[in-house]
Amino acid sequence: MAFQCQRDSYVQEFVTTVVSCSPCELSLERASGKKEKVKGFEVILKDTVLFPEGGGQPDDRGTLGGVPVLRVTRRGAEAVHFVASAVEVGSSIQLKVDWDRRFDHMQQHSGQHLITALADSTFGYKTTSWELGRQYSTIELNTAMVKAGEVEALENAVNDKIRAAVPITIELLFLDDPAVQQVRSRGLPDDHSGPIRIVNIEGMDSNMCCGTHVSNLSHLQLIKILGTEKGKKNKTNLIFMAGNRILKYVEKSYNRERSLTDLLTSGVDDHVEAVEKLQNAVKGLRKSNLNLLRDMAVLIAQNFKSDPNRGNLFCLHRKDGDAEFMNIIAKEIGTEDTILFLTVGEERGAGLFLLAGPVDVVDRLGPRVAELLEGKGAGKKGRFQGKTSCMGRRAGVKALLQEKFLCKFNT
Repeated sequence: MAFQCQRDSYVQEFVTTVVSCSPCELSLERASGKKEKVKGFEVILKDTVLFPEGGGQPDDRGTLGGVPVLRVTRRGAEAVHFVASAVEVGSSIQLKVDWDRRFDHMQQHSGQHLITALADSTFGYKTTSWELGRQYSTIELNTAMVKAGEVEALENAVNDKIRAAVPITIELLFLDDPAVQQVRSRGLPDDHSGPIRIVNIEGMDSNMCCGTHVSNLSHLQLIKILGTEKGKKNKTNLIFMAGNRILKYVEKSYNRERSLTDLLTSGVDDHVEAVEKLQNAVKGLRKSNLNLLRDMAVLIAQNFKSDPNRGNLFCLHRKDGDAEFMNIIAKEIGTEDTILFLTVGEERGAGLFLLAGPVDVVDRLGPRVAELLEGKGAGKKGRFQGKTSCMGRRAGVKALLQEKFLCKFNT
């Protein structure tokens, strides 16, 4: 069947009847990227204006009787709406579409059809897949590379068609209709039944598609092809955005330019040069800092070795060290008669650790040290080093080493 959202993608509100409502559990992806299992209800309606995901297009969002719809999926010829609270079977209920999300998807999806059609007719590059992303969309073309000048020519061609206000129409055909043979398609779902939905860009393209589309290319406003990148198996990914996304992108870019102008105290055209100068300055400072740390490591080792009352256990923590800093200290002090427990990083956060000393001692205690620090590490030839996110547990390691060796503790 064709849902109301497919018959008229511009309908934003719709009253329909609840066919079924059953409890279920769904895994939802939060804004943080983490997935969370949520209990709720699967609702099937007589018809819907909320598009279920399909054809490379994400599902719609909206409300069902004022309750947010968290997911819409297709199950055979039915759309399944996931909501947090139950609705009464047999009741009439109002659906509202999240129009900003819907219209954005319409612009990107119709933009993909237009680019795909002209990339094929102009350069012979066929689309093998596409993805409607959150920030930009990607079309996979069956060519190892797009030649110089072709991206600009393609962008000019698609925007010429947008300015020409070419109509887009929808028709339904049955599989045995001879006209189906002239339609571009990447195949039908295994569970498809009934008529086939065809999206026509007048005089340019006919394509099997279940998604929501604009009714005229002028509603795309503009298409910007951002560039290309190497795809899988000798294919090329073409990256683009259409319509309101471009307006938002321009606004965001302008605000970013203003912020950078204030931070860098330079004009827009000088931003790259100013950042390069800063990067070079930072590299120089890092190099100087590393040299100072190396010199400090040698001095720390010499100071320990010159102490006539030193014991055979040396522990040290520094916030601004690194693995090389620790290894220099271990090398300068020597590990034949001394146990060294060295750490660098945040006082109670993440950092690196090194246990160095006689091979038999380090082999025996290294894994235990990693365990106490709730970290991971490995060792060989008298050195066991690793990472931890619990540097605040150093005291437990120090207590273990003092207990094992009953020797003077140096910091």
